[in-house]
Amino acid sequence: MGGSLENVGSAEMCSNGGGCMDTGQHLMYPKGVSMVALPLGNGHVENWADSGIADNSQHTDDTSTDIDTDDKTQCNRVKNGARMVVHSKVQIKDKAEDQKTLRRLAQNREAARKSRLRKKAYVQQLENSRVKLVQLEQELQRARQQGIFIANQGDQGHLTVGNGALAFDIDYAHWADEHQRMLNDLRTAVNSQMSDNDLHLLVDGVMAHYNELFRFKSIGAKADVFHILNGMWRTPVEKWFMWLGGFRSSELLKIIKNHLEPLTEQQLMGICNLQQSSQQAEDALTQGMEALQQSLVETLSSTSLGPTGGANVADYMGQMAIAMGKLSDLESFLHQADLLKQQTLQQLQRILTTRQTARALLVRNDYISRLRALSSLWLARPRE
Repeated sequence: MGGSLENVGSAEMCSNGGGCMDTGQHLMYPKGVSMVALPLGNGHVENWADSGIADNSQHTDDTSTDIDTDDKTQCNRVKNGARMVVHSKVQIKDKAEDQKTLRRLAQNREAARKSRLRKKAYVQQLENSRVKLVQLEQELQRARQQGIFIANQGDQGHLTVGNGALAFDIDYAHWADEHQRMLNDLRTAVNSQMSDNDLHLLVDGVMAHYNELFRFKSIGAKADVFHILNGMWRTPVEKWFMWLGGFRSSELLKIIKNHLEPLTEQQLMGICNLQQSSQQAEDALTQGMEALQQSLVETLSSTSLGPTGGANVADYMGQMAIAMGKLSDLESFLHQADLLKQQTLQQLQRILTTRQTARALLVRNDYISRLRALSSLWLARPRE
């Protein structure tokens, strides 16, 4: 029955269509798919379902191709954007480093400029200090030549009336210039390997010149003992190391000993004993000075002090007279200290050979010259 109906349907389609092409095959279609066959002008029948499927497949492929192209374009844009961001960050980093380098270079240039200015100011201050010293010496020399200070007789030939301290400063300035000239000659002689006999003459000349300093220091102490005692004629750094108008012999011996190697055992023992005895004498004089100072404090404070002090004129004058008598002992302490320094130099000359003594005198002079140079540098230092 089913087969007859199928044939009837086929016959109807053939009769209505005006002709039918029998392929001799039975077509099988998927379930749910209806196929409609339409005649074409050329007599062929086109299957629309197949055509639709083919068209849909072609359309899908074209769409897929377009999507792939868009995706690639978008990916390329993302990649290019990422590269641009990285490149921008590198540029920013390089720019920051360049700015940091320029800033550091600018700071270095500014620091160098300030350093040059400080150095220039420092050199200028040194030059100004030197000029002032020369001018002061010239003024003192002119004052002396014009007869402002009248020379005394006898041992006070170097002391002038009116201002003994200034007169001593003038004499000391001339002594220092001559002393430096003699030490330069001694240095040349030591370096040239001069014979001991000739070198001995130069050494004796320097020692005699030291004796001259002690002589007019004693004269200056009679005019102004505090000026000589406190070393007002020395530079500030020299005054800081001074003791009773000069340098401690024990300290100078320690410095000299360290620069005279090699020394024989007997020489080394002799210098050590001289250093020890000098230090003991220095300690004794220091204790005497401290006792004198304490005695003056007690004398000046023995009567009433302050707004309620009721001491009469007679008591006050008596108190001042006692203090003046004690204060005059300062000159004696100064003389004993200079005598100790003078004797220490003489003892050192006996311990050492002529050439060693010459070297010792040069070491002593170089040490004091460095103290003087340090003082000049300190006074001329830049102050910001």
